[in-house]
Amino acid sequence: MMSLRIFTAGLLSSALLLSAGCHSLDSRQTLQGSSAEQRISSLAAMSNQDPVTRNLDIQEWRTAAGTKVLFMAAPELPMFDLRLTFAAGSSKDQQAYGLAGLTNAMLNEGSGKLDAGQIAARFEDLGAEFSSGSYRDMAVVTLRSLSDPKLSAPALELFSTVVAQPSFPADSLARIKNQLLAGFEYEKQNPGKLASLALFEQLYGEHAYAHPSAGDAQSIPTITRQQLQDFHRNYYTAQNAQIALVGDLTLAQAKAISEAVSSSLPSGPAAAVTAKPVASGAAKTHIEFPSSQTHILLAQLAVERGDPDYPALFLGNQILGGGGFGTRLMEEVREKRGLTYGIYSSFSPMQTAGPFMINVQTRAQLSEATLQLVQDLLRDYIANGPTEAELADAKRESLGSFPLSAASNSAVVGQLAAIGFYDMPLTWMSDFMQDLQKLTVADVHAAFKRHLDPEQLVIVTAGPTVEQLPLPEPVERGDSAAMERQH
Repeated sequence: MMSLRIFTAGLLSSALLLSAGCHSLDSRQTLQGSSAEQRISSLAAMSNQDPVTRNLDIQEWRTAAGTKVLFMAAPELPMFDLRLTFAAGSSKDQQAYGLAGLTNAMLNEGSGKLDAGQIAARFEDLGAEFSSGSYRDMAVVTLRSLSDPKLSAPALELFSTVVAQPSFPADSLARIKNQLLAGFEYEKQNPGKLASLALFEQLYGEHAYAHPSAGDAQSIPTITRQQLQDFHRNYYTAQNAQIALVGDLTLAQAKAISEAVSSSLPSGPAAAVTAKPVASGAAKTHIEFPSSQTHILLAQLAVERGDPDYPALFLGNQILGGGGFGTRLMEEVREKRGLTYGIYSSFSPMQTAGPFMINVQTRAQLSEATLQLVQDLLRDYIANGPTEAELADAKRESLGSFPLSAASNSAVVGQLAAIGFYDMPLTWMSDFMQDLQKLTVADVHAAFKRHLDPEQLVIVTAGPTVEQLPLPEPVERGDSAAMERQH
């Protein structure tokens, strides 16, 4: 048994709200009679307290069929969440772009004699929820069920059958293909989506991450039912799966469930780890699009899961552009110059190097000036790093927001699935928060310099070619007259 310490103030708040909803009328009247001063002082006292914590015990084992299992008991509610994660994302498509996503989407379209409607009706009758999704690294299938064996046993049996024995009916395949093709047509009217697709293609070149997970209008029509069956047989195997379980289960029940689910899956080896990409170098692409706004994306290959620099990159990015209002990018681009409603930066670690990205949308006439400003801000941040005050604020905000990652069973099961899939320590969540609190300005600065080069950015813009305007002068907060003149 491994102990995992997670900050869960959000979970405590939810529990308090639930209990408040159960008060009698007399209790509510008493609460309403409290003075505003008392309520405000209570909130002030809470803000000075350390976040409420609890110990979460995560246990790990492998089933007889070779599936890794991560389990955490959570008896507070009579239900459980199960997530099956397969190394079966679009990085395994090879040249059949969209094959992984289409296979995943077809799982609950038919199994044995059951069609999609019957499968959905049975899950609903049992009070259970089935869902699935496909991404670049992985495919996931989830079940939420009440823990009463009279309901959970048939729900698990149906779940296992759907995942392990899909029939891939021809009529459903045709329908989902048509839905995807309609979606591709719709995306042609979305300059942000077009820019994103072009960015990944430019950033990853010939790598398996380069193509869109959903495929494209050329690849989807050619995918056959036989290809779906082959992909399922090769990748939806017990040895290529991870199980995450969270909820109202004993250890014995969790082991029985994981054995039943794992044994129902086909036998086969684990998929090979995705190869490392080759950095493409600096590049700039413009997509002509008739609109009043221009979408601007800047990116670079940056970090993979498990990199020891990730805590420093995460915290530094909260200061740069990942933390919403108050970040450097938001302050300089939106607050001081009114160039956009929002600008954001992010690191997306994956099985191999994932991208660092900045995303902003601005008036077409100011797109070149905005792009130059963003590049200058990034260049300055990499060269000089954050200030002590910025770092302290980012640590405090991260400590306060991190409970959201454990605010529900579904959130926790998602964290466990990621820990299992990327082979991270069971204590990763608590280790991550501890690592954040230890970081110095020098640590963050050094990590950014190691992973980012402002002269090697891949830049994609989507918008019209129009005469450009100069960059507006910055306006400090409180200068309302100057802001009015600027707009």
